Amino acid sequence: MGKERLNKYLASCGVCSRREADRLIEQGRVFVDGQRADMGMQVDGSEQITVNGKLLHGKNEKVVLAYYKPIGVTCTEKDKFADKKVTELVNYPVRVTYAGRLDKDSEGLLLLTNDGDLIHAMMQGSAGHEKEYIVKINKEITDEFLEKMSRGLYLRELKVQTKPCKTEKIGKFTFKIVLTQGVNRQIRRMCKELGCEVKALKRIRIVNVELANLKPGQYRRVENDELRVLYNLCDCEL
Repeated sequence: MGKERLNKYLASCGVCSRREADRLIEQGRVFVDGQRADMGMQVDGSEQITVNGKLLHGKNEKVVLAYYKPIGVTCTEKDKFADKKVTELVNYPVRVTYAGRLDKDSEGLLLLTNDGDLIHAMMQGSAGHEKEYIVKINKEITDEFLEKMSRGLYLRELKVQTKPCKTEKIGKFTFKIVLTQGVNRQIRRMCKELGCEVKALKRIRIVNVELANLKPGQYRRVENDELRVLYNLCDCEL
């Protein structure tokens, strides 16, 4: 087995993302063969590696779960004030964490995985991975509204210009939108810029993985062709 950077190895073991691995290494919380790890060091997996005092048992089988996050559940691992946390509600034998967030007030598809490389790839805004939502607002949807949303809007609150996106009216107050970036609370902020308020928001697709028939709180394992296509589109090694 060839050597690779320690942060990438930790990510492939499902410990965390590469960026978080770098922070753990900088903070002196990673040891290799009893010695404090250095940034950029290379490992091949034969070493005894500890993270926060816990021995790492090598690379795990890669697991990806499609989870229907209910309204009121928070995407967090550290907020002690959060009533319901995703990572506490999903009872799976392998430790998984979320690849991208979904607001507490929103519901729908969330991908959970033990593959830090996949998380890293999916959280790169420049990659342009599609995420599809169904949105209900408090005003009747017009062609002008859809056109402005699809062209992209300047979010004054964040001083950010959103990228062009796809929109489709599916009801008097309801529309679909496909985004390729991950600005915080982007859809809610875009609607606010146009004088509207989001009443309900559900994510139904991430890249090629669909929410399908899942009910709130349920999850399924992403496998076979669906998994291979996901990894291929995210330019990750399965």
